[in-house]
Amino acid sequence: MLRTALKPRWILALIGALAISGVFVLLSQWQFSRSTSDSLPVVTTTETPQPLTTTLKPGATFPATAADQMVTARGHFDPARQVLVPNRLRDGASGWWVVTAFAVDGAPAVGADRTVVIPVARGWISDPVQAGPPPSGAVQLTGRLLPSEAPEPMKSPAPGQASMVSVAELINIWDSASYPGFVSSTHEVTTAGDQAAAAVGGALKPLDIAAQPPSAPVNWLNIFYAVEWVVFAGFAIFLWWRLVRDDYEREQEALAPVETGSAAHDPETNQRSETDQRSETGGTP
Repeated sequence: MLRTALKPRWILALIGALAISGVFVLLSQWQFSRSTSDSLPVVTTTETPQPLTTTLKPGATFPATAADQMVTARGHFDPARQVLVPNRLRDGASGWWVVTAFAVDGAPAVGADRTVVIPVARGWISDPVQAGPPPSGAVQLTGRLLPSEAPEPMKSPAPGQASMVSVAELINIWDSASYPGFVSSTHEVTTAGDQAAAAVGGALKPLDIAAQPPSAPVNWLNIFYAVEWVVFAGFAIFLWWRLVRDDYEREQEALAPVETGSAAHDPETNQRSETDQRSETGGTP
């Protein structure tokens, strides 16, 4: 079969099949790239501040749609309920987050608790001694709403500290009802109009937590077309191999009758056959 495949016409056919397969592979790659590039961008409203009391409910499960949402709330900080969370990086340096309980005005009661708080990560400090008290009085809070972190198991934080920004851990420390998430503060405005949020240049540095980029939806129809082009590329090579095999089998069938016929018309072979037949019947050879 190799001799048949090496015929000039089949070599040219192989080159053509490889060229067609290459085009099909390029079309497959193009379809894969189109599976996400032409999809419509995901519409998001996370950067438009929404009231905390309508975005999240205390004592309920944190909904995925509330993650990264900018929220606003009115209330006051409780300076007696403030902890430091260690091992937080900022610009490559390790430090602490200052997390303070914020009593939310207008929050629905949870059981007998009329005061409901939400943990607020107010900023980052490089040394625990830099942690100052939160602003006093009524505060208008703006920040990014984030889901609660999981507490570190088998770890007892030092007094005045928490292992993570975990609502489950903080409600045990603060002994207060809480929302199921926390807020990364961006603005804290007092009634006097003073902006008391962390600012560049002070000991308390802003966290600047950005929203997670939305995942691009996958266009499965384009992926299906991409797989189809790969199948077509393989079929082009298979078709060439099948045509070569059919040609080889036709050659073998054409040679078989010639060999049988030449043996039937060979006089010497026929004479030996007649002599053998007379010997078997008792005749004189």
